[in-house]
Amino acid sequence: MRLLKLVPDNTNLPFVSLRRWAFALTMALTIAAVVVVFAKGLNLGVDFRGGLTIEEKFKTAPSTDTLRTTIDRLKLGEARLQAIGLDGKTVSIKLPPVDSTDEGATARVVDAVHAAVVKDFPDATFSQQSSVSGKVSGELIQNGILAVVLAVLGIGLFAIFRFEWQFGVSTVVAIVHDVLMTLGFFALTQFEFDLNIVAAVLTIIGYSINDKIVIDDRIRENMRRYRKMDMSQIVDLSVNETLPRTVMTSLTILLALFAMLIFGGHVLRGFTSAMILGIFVGTYSSIYVSSSLLISLGLRPDPKLTDEAAVPVKQPTR
Repeated sequence: MRLLKLVPDNTNLPFVSLRRWAFALTMALTIAAVVVVFAKGLNLGVDFRGGLTIEEKFKTAPSTDTLRTTIDRLKLGEARLQAIGLDGKTVSIKLPPVDSTDEGATARVVDAVHAAVVKDFPDATFSQQSSVSGKVSGELIQNGILAVVLAVLGIGLFAIFRFEWQFGVSTVVAIVHDVLMTLGFFALTQFEFDLNIVAAVLTIIGYSINDKIVIDDRIRENMRRYRKMDMSQIVDLSVNETLPRTVMTSLTILLALFAMLIFGGHVLRGFTSAMILGIFVGTYSSIYVSSSLLISLGLRPDPKLTDEAAVPVKQPTR
């Protein structure tokens, strides 16, 4: 039985020849992502904004204006309504934090909202609720940012000590690009950004660094094996050698993610959307950003090594 090969043997794609175009595209996308984030902002969930979220399900999609009028009559503060799902039959009602230390205050607000909604929409049924205080949400924002920053810095230091400083810099640049692309996507789509998305961002970083380390390790091996070869040829050779693994890994993960996106419901839609985007962006940055940036940073094979001084390297299997 023949093995399935998505990438033919002896593939030799000229990735490095496109690096200037790739750098220009990367810079344009990064700037666009930053602009979108500052212009539209992120649709922060209750985890980061604080407040109370109530989900109501309807047999037929309700009028948002009518539902808002119903909620406003309760005078609970500014309500933010968002239809969930393609059919619009589930609506998320976001309210400010309950201004009371009474443990039963939140339950009373939920009951009051549901009663008012059922009065105007008899087909409404209560789905779920979540509540986070303003103090806790502030701490979660700080912890989420700290987790992402420490992850990026830790990965960069690992790459510096594991390889050379050029590898660390190129890895950090590529990961920052991946994170900014994810933030820009959520600012553009206005999907809810909560702790689940922070977990998705950290997972994307983990996937990206896994792919980058494999390619970087092959580049370093080929630098020791082909010391007189031009650096651009070494990068092209290394990326092409690891391309079958990269394609197969990305494809198998995408199959699982698309299944989650289709059958996981709206609860997992933001997480899976972030992961799917991260797979594409992470693969792109591994090939066109991180690897090609090594050339711009001045990484070169050491021509001073003699054949006897060179450490023999066993060719890894793909």
